[in-house]
Amino acid sequence: MIDNPATEGDDSPFRAVRGAGRGVRLIDVANAAGVSVATASRSLRGVAKVSPATRERVLDAARELSYGVAPRLFEAQPAQPGAPVVAVILPFFTRWYFSTATAAALDHLRANGYDVLLYHLGTAEVRDQFFETLPLAGRVQGVLSLSMPLGEHHTLALRALGLPLVSIGSHIDGWPSVGIDDVAAGALAVNHLLNQGHQRIGLIAGAVDDARFDFTASVARRLGYEQALNAAGIDFDPALVVEGPHGIEGGAQAMIELLGRPHLPTAVLAEFDELAIGALWALRRAGLQVPRDVSVIGIDDMDTARFVDLTTVAQDVVAQGRYAAVQLIRLLSGEADPDDAVQRLEPIRLVLRESTAPPHRGRAAGASLLSSNES
Repeated sequence: MIDNPATEGDDSPFRAVRGAGRGVRLIDVANAAGVSVATASRSLRGVAKVSPATRERVLDAARELSYGVAPRLFEAQPAQPGAPVVAVILPFFTRWYFSTATAAALDHLRANGYDVLLYHLGTAEVRDQFFETLPLAGRVQGVLSLSMPLGEHHTLALRALGLPLVSIGSHIDGWPSVGIDDVAAGALAVNHLLNQGHQRIGLIAGAVDDARFDFTASVARRLGYEQALNAAGIDFDPALVVEGPHGIEGGAQAMIELLGRPHLPTAVLAEFDELAIGALWALRRAGLQVPRDVSVIGIDDMDTARFVDLTTVAQDVVAQGRYAAVQLIRLLSGEADPDDAVQRLEPIRLVLRESTAPPHRGRAAGASLLSSNES
């Protein structure tokens, strides 16, 4: 079932108080109740090891301080009829990473008797509205957050719900998560190009798009690019970095912009495979040969990468989605300690295909790709 949070009206009995509690931290609730932060966290999440008297004292403090959400959220909620329900919140349906991880998680949850409410947020504004109205209360028993960048006021609202949560693709303090080391992924891609003999390596970076989610993967992969160059004694050159909106078209636009610059790279790292595929298209439309004139490497190993012979750094997104679902079920069943906020990093690996090779000896470093191809 798909829920559009924009349809949740302000008269929802579970809506958050707009702006309430955004400056209140968990430690404030703990201090007011005279307990430790860990005990306050367990009390708000309904962990059995907390005594009823202590739990009530923490809930009273949370109500008094308007911690995260309106007091109605702290009232006992009726059990859901039928199968237990889990919410999956994600920014996009159609992008490869999100759809692949979500499908893997859903398959495992449904195979284990769970129903799923899917919340597609779409933009940062819809995300903010979602966390103000918070339609999860009383409807679900647990939450999967899929690479959703959250601010402190978002996480405060989630904590006040007291629901088990597992995050995929990004880490939220206090909850278990699964993902990859994006810095290491960027560095691995650059080191492959360096090992082939490339010195002038460009970067097609993911630009901030209209959704304005401020995803961290692009920033981390760019950091890995810079660190690998620095470790090799190569100065960072901002003229070799271009940004493109997420997707194949964005990668093509960025590559065209790079082709218009006077001093061009012998190799290019695109932070996501979609950008890399767009770069391949733009290079071939310009009459350039890959990898003879320029090598291209991506990150992710999305399904399409092998069909365009793209060398890439692979991550197993299916494994991440399945692991998150397993962990959430363990939390819901009491098999896992809710205070064990493990940050699991899945392995990455280099997948060699036909889009990278040593730089062509007939082309001087920094020479125009277009003039080199025409000579």
